[in-house]
Amino acid sequence: MGIYYDIDDILLEEEPISVVFQIGASGVGLLDPGSETNSVERSAKVTLPFWLANELFLRRAVSINVPACFSLETRKEIQADAACVDLRFRSPYFYELGCKILPLVIDKSIGPFLQYAFTSRYTEILSKSHNITGANPKFSSKLTKEESHLFEAARSSMISFKKWRVGGSRLEKASILGRKRKPTTPTESSTP
Repeated sequence: MGIYYDIDDILLEEEPISVVFQIGASGVGLLDPGSETNSVERSAKVTLPFWLANELFLRRAVSINVPACFSLETRKEIQADAACVDLRFRSPYFYELGCKILPLVIDKSIGPFLQYAFTSRYTEILSKSHNITGANPKFSSKLTKEESHLFEAARSSMISFKKWRVGGSRLEKASILGRKRKPTTPTESSTP
């Protein structure tokens, strides 16, 4: 579980994840829309929200499939040109979901893939944030939530830097420096 009051974490936990039931379960037929009975058979493929898939995985009731946003097709697109890939369409919480799903799936290449995707998109995000004067909806619509926060922080930083450089407020004197110190007298040391 993540941060209880963080809306982004709540939405991340609702991401749909494909699972395969390792055991048969009765009384949970609502989880499988194709089920005619009130049970889910062993080896049934079902799509569940991440929070439920995670809990069932911890109880060894399901195995979790690698989400479609980490498919081989997506990996090839990112390796070809990471900056042009619309990761928000695949999952608005692409990096966060990848970090949470990594210990739950067999495919351990997701970790290095996430690192490669982030580092290759990072330079493009910073470059655009420093050069774009207004909002660019075409570029920002492709960014994940994490990348959007990074983009806005970098853009805000550049705006503050330009404001300072033009002649905004320079260094300010600390309030503690304005106070005068009380003179201290040296204490006489007693000799034994």
